[in-house]
Amino acid sequence: MQLAADMCYINEVRPTSNYCVQGDVQWPCYPGQGYFGRGPLQLSWNFNYGAAGWSIGFDGLKDPDTVAQDPVVSFKSALWFWMTNMQRLMPQGFGATIRPINGANECHGGKNTAEMTARVRFYVQYCNQFGVDPGNNLYC
Repeated sequence: MQLAADMCYINEVRPTSNYCVQGDVQWPCYPGQGYFGRGPLQLSWNFNYGAAGWSIGFDGLKDPDTVAQDPVVSFKSALWFWMTNMQRLMPQGFGATIRPINGANECHGGKNTAEMTARVRFYVQYCNQFGVDPGNNLYC
């Protein structure tokens, strides 16, 4: 069994911004840092790096590269994101997991619905390779 090559990126390919919400008082952006996707679940945005770092014990705002460079932090951050944001959505189907990740861009009139279609296609492909049913409600 061979998985698609798309599961191999440590850093987001061609980030389109530094993913910093300016004015966030709780998780302020650190000068010169970008909060683009890193790690197995492509953690992104300053508020996620700050909260993940606080929860699992690294400085996500000052050193977001830790997620790409330290394999333990990398997988802990993925598990943190999953348990904090995604686990409760699974009974609603795969499509519900797209909304908190890229919903504004991919769901319901988003400017990049082709990405959603590709995401669902990859998910179904992975499910088939692992011999599991992808379930219902695949699209957001």
